[in-house]
Amino acid sequence: MAGMNLVGPEADALDLGAVFRALADEHRRSVMTELAADRSDSERGCNSFNLPISKQTQTHHFRVLREAGLIDEIDYGNRKGIRLRRADIEKRFPGLLTLLGAESPGGTASR
Repeated sequence: MAGMNLVGPEADALDLGAVFRALADEHRRSVMTELAADRSDSERGCNSFNLPISKQTQTHHFRVLREAGLIDEIDYGNRKGIRLRRADIEKRFPGLLTLLGAESPGGTASR
């Protein structure tokens, strides 16, 4: 079954302030760290991330990431898929995903 793509802003409209606000939360940053480290950029299910928060809170966090333009969400009705917008992020903010990929699971960059 094909899903409906929930679209964020166009690549040229990505706003650094919105991206920083989205990444300020440790749960959203951990999602982005996982996605940045996975170079296959395959679609993942929302519940494939080990987030110690309720499903409703996860939904909120994924919406914030989508609205900031960091991920695409694909709505299949009874579940959603998440995909990193790697090309758009690299075009607008070169090096950001490299920084996120270097982030350790505890939330601090490895030295």
